[in-house]
Amino acid sequence: MSQQRALAHARVRPTGLGCMNVTHGYSSFPSRDDAVALFRAALDSGVDHFDTATLYGHGASEELLGEALGNRRDEIFLASKCGLRRNERGETVIDGEPASIKRQAEASLRRLGTETIDLYYLHRLDRKIPIEESVGALGELVSEGKIRSIGLSEVSVATLQRAETVHHVAAVQNEYSLATRNPELGMIEACRANGTAFVAFSPLSRALLAGTLERPWELPESDIRSFMPRFTSENYPQNLRLVDALRPVAEAVGISLAQLALAWVHAQGEHVLSIPGTAKRAHLLENSGADDVVLDAETVAACSAIIDQTTVHGARYTEGQLSSVDSEVFAG
Repeated sequence: MSQQRALAHARVRPTGLGCMNVTHGYSSFPSRDDAVALFRAALDSGVDHFDTATLYGHGASEELLGEALGNRRDEIFLASKCGLRRNERGETVIDGEPASIKRQAEASLRRLGTETIDLYYLHRLDRKIPIEESVGALGELVSEGKIRSIGLSEVSVATLQRAETVHHVAAVQNEYSLATRNPELGMIEACRANGTAFVAFSPLSRALLAGTLERPWELPESDIRSFMPRFTSENYPQNLRLVDALRPVAEAVGISLAQLALAWVHAQGEHVLSIPGTAKRAHLLENSGADDVVLDAETVAACSAIIDQTTVHGARYTEGQLSSVDSEVFAG
């Protein structure tokens, strides 16, 4: 029996499935049939926490997941997000306006083919709208039974605390991995103290920590990694050398690099979960294997000493990307 961790009103396995990769952000997307088959393979393998969003593929990820779930909706914990969408011109916009949040939720429910979403996140803080107003709209969706719990993504501790004055925040979803330590600037502890789950997205640092991605600077321009600082031709080879230093640690435990990186995330607290994404069934099954891994303190420390914010080369985001997030950043 795999580990179980609290997430909102439920208990789920530590490793969920991020559903972005099949339609959004990266490249070499699977066909519609293959994407649906991937989601069904996840169901069959026991994955019980699926995370998608309005933004992913302009709603396509939600549609594919809804098709895959069919009459198996009750087998899983279903999370989605609002507040980051494409406008009529195809531009990505941050939109936390209360009426828009409700429209986005209704559209998510239709695409997912469900009457209730277990956890609905505000994907990004809309700086034009007080967080209290955005969370108030989400709270009304809870009262209406359209969502069960509220989450926030890429937010700071201060924003979480303001949101809590309106409605309990069941989960915060920020980027976290060996290579991206920003949540250690207060958010992981704030979530623990607040009774809020912390859900780590990109826990494999967009395939860096799995050791499977080569020459990302040659990826199509549509792939976000092709221009992210950490993945440039100058920085990425140096980061791969750090990953190579992790290999003996993984071998000593008898697990893969990806499983080591995920288990390290899970070791940061009983309230910490992860949602690695993939478009490949083999990687899906490999990632799920991290549920059964419990690292000892010595192994956790060894990993932490090899890769952290002081040893990784390149920022996680460009300046333009960073302007859209509210979460804490390291000085310098």
